[in-house]
Parts: sequence; C-alpha cells; structure tokens
Amino acid sequence: MAVNLYDSAYDLEKAVRQSVEYSNLKQAYDEVNADPSAKEMFENFRHIQMDLQQKQMMGENISQQEIEQAQKTVALVQQNPKISRLMDAEQRMSMIIAEMNKIIMKPLEELYGTMG
Repeated sequence: MAVNLYDSAYDLEKAVRQSVEYSNLKQAYDEVNADPSAKEMFENFRHIQMDLQQKQMMGENISQQEIEQAQKTVALVQQNPKISRLMDAEQRMSMIIAEMNKIIMKPLEELYGTMG
C-alpha cells in the first residue's frame, strides 16, 4: 500500500498543533504579546538576533560591540519572566522538531549513510 507523504505531513502538523509543547509555546507567546513592554523588548531581541544571523550567513564579520550588545540584550530579556518562559518553550519546541527531523531523515541516512 502506497503512503501519501503529504497526508502524513499534514497529520504531523495537526499533531504538533495539538501537542502540550505547542500549547505551552502559544500561551507564552500570547502572554508576551499581551504585555507591551515585554513585546517591545522581545521584538528588539529578535531584531538583533536576526541581524547577527544574517551577517553570519553572508560571511560578514560581527564586531565585538555587536556581540556585547547582543549579550546585554539576552541578559535583559532573560530577566523578564514572560520572555524567559517563551524562550524556554521555544527551546523545547526546537528540540522536538530537531528530533522529528532525525526520525524523518532516517530512511535517507540508511540508504546513503551519514554524510560528513
């Protein structure tokens, strides 16, 4: 019996949306967005994070000043309990997605062997 991979992917999407981890992430995200101060702080943090990632991907050097500013911003946002909960929930969701990716890629790894 042939399996439609797209149907399986949509089933997985539904399972993610129904998971406790996603529910916790959504709740933490909604709490941050409901607090104007936390929302602004979190958006600033995300902006800095994306800028640094973009520079890194483009092979640009990141200055010591930018690194220090990012470290200060991280320390600041981690002091906010709402943002800290959101970041913890994001980390848990990211770990689950990475584990699911390993499972999904297992047939290809078995076929080709591990690359690297």
